[in-house]
Amino acid sequence: MKLLNTYEDKDEAEAALDKIDGQKRLASERDSTEVIYNLFGQPSWSNFYKLDMFELPLLKQLLEKRKESEAFDGKKHREIITMLQYAAKSFDLEIPKHWL
Repeated sequence: MKLLNTYEDKDEAEAALDKIDGQKRLASERDSTEVIYNLFGQPSWSNFYKLDMFELPLLKQLLEKRKESEAFDGKKHREIITMLQYAAKSFDLEIPKHWL
């Protein structure tokens, strides 16, 4: 398990915990007077999609447009892929070829 995301709101953190698959846990820590909630889980593209991270829902829309030969924002696609390359290295994941 790895740290997937942090939250300042307990309800939001618990909702995120319910969304992801695999081993998972929520840990809280106090920083001065604030409580921060750390979401630990299995790093996967599926879990990141469910957490609405790395603009994966937007990437899905862009890829659907590209598949249908519709005009799509190529610049935004490249920005997302650049971000995903960083995430892939950080979480030891491979970017699916059909996303590129």
